[in-house]
Amino acid sequence: MAEQAATDLRTTYTETSGLRSIASDFSSDRQAFRNVSWGKAMMWIFLLSDTFVFSCFLISYMTARMSTTVAWPNTSEVFALTIGGTSLPLILIAIMTFVLISSSGTMAMAVNFGYRRDRRKTAILMLLTALLGATFVGMQAFEWTKLIHEGVRPWANPWGAAQFGSSFFMITGFHGTHVSIGVIFLLVIARKVWRGDFDHERRGFFTSRKGRYESVEIMGLYWHFVDLVWVFIFAFFYLW
Repeated sequence: MAEQAATDLRTTYTETSGLRSIASDFSSDRQAFRNVSWGKAMMWIFLLSDTFVFSCFLISYMTARMSTTVAWPNTSEVFALTIGGTSLPLILIAIMTFVLISSSGTMAMAVNFGYRRDRRKTAILMLLTALLGATFVGMQAFEWTKLIHEGVRPWANPWGAAQFGSSFFMITGFHGTHVSIGVIFLLVIARKVWRGDFDHERRGFFTSRKGRYESVEIMGLYWHFVDLVWVFIFAFFYLW
């Protein structure tokens, strides 16, 4: 009995020590998951949760489209632009997609130069990324204005199924909000990079330790996610 009790006590102590060790790892104020910083880990968690939100929106859109008994509008006609007397289907959407995908390339280069400590090129590429993002939002605003002028509303549209309007404004609006927020933060981080906050260890909003350009990489994760989501929206909403 005494030996059994001693064995149980040692087992309990070992389990308690193990739990304390796990709690210590997760409550560390420097790093989570060993070599991944809290900032990067939290961004990945946020992007994972946002993936579920966009997935729900797209699944709801596909469900509404397949279940409606009213004809769904032809997106090639709805999103066509007349230039020089010729109707060009999806021309604006194609340009928007090209602009946003190009911004993903400039963001990747900004992260690369950030870790090379090239402050000038990093800031310029981030500003260029923000400019491309703002251009995308501007073209999306033009697209919204055009469709509203033609009678599209969240509850109705002149070309068929009423669910088209609600799906369009919900999905593109939610994504456009993400792009707009991304542009703002790109400008904030670019300003810090240009001033040398990461090199001179200047404390402040989103300023990490000296020589650490991790905020640029975290911003890149967010921006690549926004670009990737647009690819799915483009495929499912505009091409289907």
